[in-house]
Amino acid sequence: MRPLIALLPALLLVAGCDRRGAETPQARAPGEEGAAEGPALPDASGYQGQEMGRVSIDYRGMAAPDAPIGLPGGQDGQLSDFEGRPLLVNLWATWCAPCIAELPTLEALAGRTEGELKVLTVSQDLQGAEVVTPFLAERGLRRLEPWLDPENAIMSALGIESLPVTILYDSDGAELFRVYGGMDWNGERAQRLIDGALGR
Repeated sequence: MRPLIALLPALLLVAGCDRRGAETPQARAPGEEGAAEGPALPDASGYQGQEMGRVSIDYRGMAAPDAPIGLPGGQDGQLSDFEGRPLLVNLWATWCAPCIAELPTLEALAGRTEGELKVLTVSQDLQGAEVVTPFLAERGLRRLEPWLDPENAIMSALGIESLPVTILYDSDGAELFRVYGGMDWNGERAQRLIDGALGR
């Protein structure tokens, strides 16, 4: 156990882009291997060697924040506008390497679950549409709409201090789990998390 504890600070740095250097609460979802013991070891199968995110159920049942988000061109909204079906909200930024690495897997997930699960990527870039719209277009990520939160209102409302973070809400807008750090949303682990949370 001691070697794992010694490696923990390095693993946390790889897991996400830390804005303020503070730790975020970590936990494992019930049914995941190692749920009773501390952070997970990296599981990079099929994910270009990236650290896999850590799952937290600490905020299960919490309502989605009312923070405003918007699309380029003036369409404004908030997360509650998407109630009625499950919603996977990914907070990311163009300067965050783990965020960029998981975007193609989120694009694929959006395609596989269209009509059943809404995948919403919300950029935390301060420059907004100026950097986000061309960034997604250049990478051919057509299913990921360029939702913007340049004031970082969602991060602030949720008390999140690093990116990426992805949160699954049920159809009533209640949180089921969140993932701190990058995740291969094409992988078996992600599928188990989603299926288990949605009772499939």
